[in-house]
Amino acid sequence: MNTKFKLSNHFKNFHDFVLNIQNYFDNSSETIHKARNELKIINYNGIDTVVKAFKIPNFINQIVYAYFRESKAKKSYEYSLKIGEFTPKPIGYIEFYEMGLLKESYFISEKFSYDFTIREPLLDKDFLDKENILKSFAHFTYLLHENNILHQDYSPGNILVKKEIDNYIFKIVDINRMQFISLDLKKRLKNFSKLWMSDADLKIVATEYGKIINKNKEGCIKIALKFSHNHKNKINMKKRLKGIKVVD
Repeated sequence: MNTKFKLSNHFKNFHDFVLNIQNYFDNSSETIHKARNELKIINYNGIDTVVKAFKIPNFINQIVYAYFRESKAKKSYEYSLKIGEFTPKPIGYIEFYEMGLLKESYFISEKFSYDFTIREPLLDKDFLDKENILKSFAHFTYLLHENNILHQDYSPGNILVKKEIDNYIFKIVDINRMQFISLDLKKRLKNFSKLWMSDADLKIVATEYGKIINKNKEGCIKIALKFSHNHKNKINMKKRLKGIKVVD
């Protein structure tokens, strides 16, 4: 196999690790997520890393990623460098090619020791300090938007939260689908729709977001709820058509 890879300047001593990532990955049993892609925690030289192995693309996409479009691993790495303060520290990425076609690809970052994802407080109405977490989350999202960052898969499992004394630190992951654009109010508030928040939780977030940007509270709530309901209705309709039980 031929390879293409890149390492962050802060992790040049990870050269051997990245080049032999297939062996390290296969020999690790610390899987933290396995679905379309697989994530494992692997310790190297005393540093815990998170290695994401992307699913081998179908034949057409092997051609597309080889010649016309950047791989998801490469985009994850480059986007992490671009918005570093909002993500776990990027270490590098590597792509493996056979006969000129992309086969395997990996993105490696330093493990961020988070306490929970935003999913936990959204699902638990009695979650400790929930209101402050949601308000802090509104501020974090505002910072993303002010930096022209639109995470297109802004869903509960992709937002990590760590408590530090009286503050909450947020990081985003799964960032290979991003846009860097100026965002108007509707696009900003629509960005919350994939979080599947209850109306009560979304009102807290939209109210705080409105305060930050000095916009009418009721107007922000109305817009946010509209996009949230539209998204839920769309997904639930697809589930009904497939005969899947819907949970509102």
